[in-house]
Amino acid sequence: MSEFMIRAPAKVNLTLHITGRRMDGYHDLDSLVVFAGVADLLTLDPKRPEGLDVSGPMAAEAGALKDNLVLKAMRALQARKEGLRVGHFSLVKRLPAQAGLGGGSSDAAGALRLLADLNGMKSDDALIVEAAQATGADVPVCLIHQAVRMRGIGDQISLVKRMPPLDAVLIKPQASIATPKVFEELGLGRGMVVPQTPVEWPDSFDPLTWIRAIRDGRNDLETPATHLAPVIALCLSALKGTQGCLVARMSGSGSAVFGLYRSTDHARSAAQRLATHHPDWWVRQTLLN
Repeated sequence: MSEFMIRAPAKVNLTLHITGRRMDGYHDLDSLVVFAGVADLLTLDPKRPEGLDVSGPMAAEAGALKDNLVLKAMRALQARKEGLRVGHFSLVKRLPAQAGLGGGSSDAAGALRLLADLNGMKSDDALIVEAAQATGADVPVCLIHQAVRMRGIGDQISLVKRMPPLDAVLIKPQASIATPKVFEELGLGRGMVVPQTPVEWPDSFDPLTWIRAIRDGRNDLETPATHLAPVIALCLSALKGTQGCLVARMSGSGSAVFGLYRSTDHARSAAQRLATHHPDWWVRQTLLN
């Protein structure tokens, strides 16, 4: 095979409970994470010199190449594995940046998986995992790209069993928010602990059972993010106003939001309506699992 190719799917936090803030300033969390059918596309050509080019509808949002997490992940693995075979990455950027959808982290995880394939390594190889951790907090969970429960500072990851696909619509308005600003707005002091009600996820493959459980959760960053970007509230209101929407919530630190729907037809109709009425929003119908 002359080229290696992989999809880098959007990451969606169905719930995100902030459980406290450590003395080192990092926040602890408890989050249910799934992945969407919409994705960036990443290709690795081992016959070309190492590097990266970016194209696609969201290429302008990808930022400077030198700061791209794909290259950061490659260098992190190079530092850990002597003689690593590398090559040239081509990224088709379809996911919006600064959205709370983990696009950059998913791209980095995709790069590590491609490098693992090229070098005869498994994606759960200790060196791959170490490189993921060194690249960014969300990269290890994107490396797994299955439904997981993520706790601690993102370092405690456990697979969620019997998670059914959920019909959804994703929206990203034009507003973008820097994650540190959202946590600053949250206002937790160092050493603070937030009491939590224990969370148990369903032992069921029924989508409506899962949606009811997700509806009982929350995203603790939604309120501070909405203070910084009030359009988030408009997006949530628009989702709630569509037929068949059972849950509407922000993902990650925003500004993207999602709606969970009763059926694929409801999600498709909602996406069409929202895209028509809000042509400046990025709107996608998808499945989450």
